[in-house]
Amino acid sequence: LTVLNAGRRYLKAEDLAGKVFVTSGLGGMSGAQAKAAVIAGCVGIIAEVDEAALLKRHKQGWLMEISNNLDHCIARLREARKNKIALSLGYHGNVVDLWERLVYELDKTGELLVDLGSDQTSCHNPFNGGYYPVQLGFEEAKQLLSTNPQKFRALVQESLKRHVAAINKLADKGMFFWDYGNAFLLEAQRAGADVEKKGANKTEFRYPSYVQHIMG
Repeated sequence: LTVLNAGRRYLKAEDLAGKVFVTSGLGGMSGAQAKAAVIAGCVGIIAEVDEAALLKRHKQGWLMEISNNLDHCIARLREARKNKIALSLGYHGNVVDLWERLVYELDKTGELLVDLGSDQTSCHNPFNGGYYPVQLGFEEAKQLLSTNPQKFRALVQESLKRHVAAINKLADKGMFFWDYGNAFLLEAQRAGADVEKKGANKTEFRYPSYVQHIMG
C-alpha cells in the first residue's frame, strides 16, 4: 500500500510497471519492501550490508535475485525497467554506494534511473549496529563498533551526510523520497545533513513521512 500510494501521489501513476524503487534494510523489517515492489509491479532494489540477512530473505522467497556487484545491479535495473518487468533485487552492500552510483549514472548519461526512494535501516539505533557506515565493510565496522564506538559514531554521521547528499541530487531531478518512520531524517539532521525544509521551522524536513503523507 505504501509503494502503490507513493506512486499514485508522487508519480500520478496507478501502474508502476517500469518504475524503480530504491531502498535499504532486509533485517528487522524482513523482506516486505522487496515483496511490495513485485506486488506493485515495479523494480525494487534493496541494499543490505549483512549477507546473512540477505541470503535468508532470498531463501525465504522475499527476494527474487541477489547480487554483490553494482554494475550487475544497474544492468538488471535498466533491463527490467525497459521491459517493464517486476523485479526484487537484493544488493549485498551499503545503500550509500548504491545511491552514489545512481548519481554517477545521472551525471554520466543524464538518465534518472530511480523514481521512488526510501530507507529502512534501523536509524532509531544508529550507533549500535542499526546503521553501518559506507566507509567500512560490514565485519570491519562491527569490529570498530566494539573497539572504538566514538570513531564508529563519527563515521556513521559522515555516512549519513553522504547518504542524504546523493538522495538530494536525485530528488532535485524528480525522484520522490519518503521517510519510513525509522528516524532516518532525524539522525541525518543531527549529523548535519541537508534535510531541513527551506523556509520552515527546524522540526520540518524536506521529505515527508509515509504515515501522514502517503498512508494518511
